[in-house]
Amino acid sequence: MTIAVTTPTGHVGSRVVQLLVQAGERPRVLVRDPAKLPAELLPLVEVAQGDLLDAGFVSDALKGADALFWASPESFTSPDPLADMVTMGQNAASAVRGSGVPRVLQISSVGAELRGGAGLIDGLARNEEDLAATGTDLLTLRCGYYFTNLLGMLDPLREGVLTTTAPPSRRMPWVDPRDVGEVAAACLLAGWSGSSVGAVHGPSDLTWTEVGEILTAALGRPVSIVQITDEQLREALTGAGLSEAAASGVAGMTSGIPGDFRPEQPRDVRTTTPSTLAGWAYANLRPALSGGTSN
Repeated sequence: MTIAVTTPTGHVGSRVVQLLVQAGERPRVLVRDPAKLPAELLPLVEVAQGDLLDAGFVSDALKGADALFWASPESFTSPDPLADMVTMGQNAASAVRGSGVPRVLQISSVGAELRGGAGLIDGLARNEEDLAATGTDLLTLRCGYYFTNLLGMLDPLREGVLTTTAPPSRRMPWVDPRDVGEVAAACLLAGWSGSSVGAVHGPSDLTWTEVGEILTAALGRPVSIVQITDEQLREALTGAGLSEAAASGVAGMTSGIPGDFRPEQPRDVRTTTPSTLAGWAYANLRPALSGGTSN
């Protein structure tokens, strides 16, 4: 079975590749820079080198594939990451249709069901629509807020501060990307028929206040939650070099979600995964803050 995998060096995609290899599969990995793959993995995978923004590359890479793991990466350094995500999804849909890929598993996000107004999540919503229109057997996994997003906040965390534009009392699902990869790999190996939308919500819904308390205990240092405005966030992001479009896309992922929003897929035994924020933070965020390596 030929399973094509995008984002094989990402937090989710790398876990998918690892589990497929351990199951005896030889996945076809779509990657811009094969040098970023672990050297010991290279003999165990089929490498297709190219860019997901290149429609010809995606079309060629999906020929003969029995299944596709699709994730549209966010490039915050792009002038317009939302437009890029839409283009990548269109390329995927065209290639799936042209090559007749029978099954596609797409990684999406909680909030994509709003179908607009949620910043970069809107790109995933468009991907959902474009891939659904191909008629392939499509399994969409809408995921909660990744633990690994905290790795992009190391500097303020070193100062004992975690900023958010969301109300500190807002509750939302938090999830370890490794758990998302494990659910995705299990589905790819088992197969499915028809089209459906599932979710990976992590072990519990957390408020930002609770996140601060969890991180304080796991890191052994106080972490305070500070709410900032959308404008303050955009100014900080553009000051760090992001384009106006990119900064607005990032801010919109929070400001575009209504305060009373509830994910379309409820939390139940099918959507709940085990890895806790406390355990992840101790194993990964704590050494990263200390200048060590994370798992």
